[in-house]
Amino acid sequence: VIDRTSILAKLMELPNQSWRNIMDLASKNVESLVEPSTIKEIVKILKTNNRVCGSVGSLFTSQLQKFFHEMLNVYKVYSERISAAIAQQGAIATKMSLVRTMRSAKKEVLRLLITFIDKSGPPEAAPQEVAQGFIPPVLDPILGDYQRNIAGARDPEVLHLFTTVITKLRQNVQNDVPRVMEAVFECTLQMITTNFEDYPEHRIRFFEFLKSINQYCFPALFNIPAEHQKLVVDSVVWAMKHTERNIADTGLDILNELIQNVSKTPNVAQGFYQQFLLSLIQDVFAVMTDRLHKTGFRMQATLLRTMFHLVVNNDVTVPLFDPSTAAPGQTNHVFLRDHISNLLITSFPNLTRSQVSSFVDGMFDPKLDLPSFKTHCRDFLIQLKEFSVEDNSGLFRDEAEKEAREREQAIMARRSAVPGMLKPSEIVDEDL
Repeated sequence: VIDRTSILAKLMELPNQSWRNIMDLASKNVESLVEPSTIKEIVKILKTNNRVCGSVGSLFTSQLQKFFHEMLNVYKVYSERISAAIAQQGAIATKMSLVRTMRSAKKEVLRLLITFIDKSGPPEAAPQEVAQGFIPPVLDPILGDYQRNIAGARDPEVLHLFTTVITKLRQNVQNDVPRVMEAVFECTLQMITTNFEDYPEHRIRFFEFLKSINQYCFPALFNIPAEHQKLVVDSVVWAMKHTERNIADTGLDILNELIQNVSKTPNVAQGFYQQFLLSLIQDVFAVMTDRLHKTGFRMQATLLRTMFHLVVNNDVTVPLFDPSTAAPGQTNHVFLRDHISNLLITSFPNLTRSQVSSFVDGMFDPKLDLPSFKTHCRDFLIQLKEFSVEDNSGLFRDEAEKEAREREQAIMARRSAVPGMLKPSEIVDEDL
């Protein structure tokens, strides 16, 4: 039997010896760690480990254990030095050569951890063992540093790391999610919501992080303070309204999954509906009718149909209105119908009451399947003055893609009927 662990140890002898020399020197004088030549050597060692980890997968556990805690201490030292430089010289310190070199070492630590978590698995690195052995020591130095730093010194790799942790380890790290969210959520949200342009990588990583929690650790979203729950919903709405298509689409996907998960969780559903459902319906309507998000039409229609049908099917048992000011016998169905009608008439003065009434009737029709509901919404949008003078091809994207697929299949069928017309690369061999 081949002893893979011994072979890996033999392979890593040289980088491990270099690491040992650096650590021995640092134990006598920690200042040696901030020598530019030492930092570059550390970056080289970490990159080597990263490449090996990517190749050997979970076997790398034995190698990482040899220097894991020392690596986190190095991360901590560089974090403290960078923070001290920023405190002394302000944001301009992030442009200094030494600070940039230390940040590159920190990034390599994060990248190695991302690769290790992503490649982890039984037998050497079962999810539960990784969650218990490697995650707790990581939380304090990495999360604390991210939260304390100025915006320009926060590494988007931190968000990528915890997205990977949640995606890979799932329920094994569910109890750690509130702590992670407390450290990264609010400070990142402040960075990315100032405008639509700054910190593009943080923006993408942030919504991937949120999507992973929603997908794999959903109960954790309701183990955080109520004000943070509101921030989660607000951030999803903000993403949905973003002018960059991939972020707007991600926001719609997260909201769709969030509503599906909430509907399957009775102990949180009614509270969620009472606090957010009405405003979410208004926000999706706002995005659908603003002319900037036509490519997201399919998911916008899906969301509206899901939310209206929650009311139609009486899945929402709490009042969406204020009972103290409502008329006796008021129901969610009647309230929502009147509310949406008034909203549309106020927002679009060119529409007649009969047009609005006809549209709202269709929104509440439980017999409409998704394709029919989409057609109903699209017909309404094209009546709007704002849409009538524009290119509305984005509203027909699904149909256009379907037609293109069918056209391509018909061409392939005609060509395959004639021997020799297809290239070898185009032939699908069903035996393979």
